[in-house]
Amino acid sequence: MQADGRLINNGLQPRYKGPFDAFNKIVAMEGLGGLWKGVLPNVQRAFLVNMGELACYDHAKRFVINNQISDDNIYAHTLASIMSGLSATMLSCPADVVKTRMMNQAASKEGNVMYKSSYDCLVKTVKIEGLTALWKGFFTTWARLGPWQFFFWVSYEKFRQISGLSSF
Repeated sequence: MQADGRLINNGLQPRYKGPFDAFNKIVAMEGLGGLWKGVLPNVQRAFLVNMGELACYDHAKRFVINNQISDDNIYAHTLASIMSGLSATMLSCPADVVKTRMMNQAASKEGNVMYKSSYDCLVKTVKIEGLTALWKGFFTTWARLGPWQFFFWVSYEKFRQISGLSSF
């Protein structure tokens, strides 16, 4: 239903009238498995985002503090959260592109699809559009992840300090 916005913008009818209509049409056309289309790429993306966020934040914070750029304060937390958001975006963008393409592809009447797997989608995207196609929407993603990283990590650090837990 989210992808139907493109259809409406082009003056076409949306595929679904609402969530129940979408549920019924997907189950009728693709079976119950159609409701889970794109779940694997979504899990892969979540893995990459969390890896970028969690691993990078601690390393960046340690770098900022150990190199005396800042003490363990809001400035160090802000710098580390910016680096964490950048890392998460760099890692997750290719998975976002693959996930979106996998979830938006429509099966033909014969049941054929353009991409058979995440790997197939990745290879075809790079072959047809080049390596940079995997980072389409990079700045939009970073604009969304960046503020989240800031609020999350600065809040986390404040709660950590209030509870008396050590930084490392």
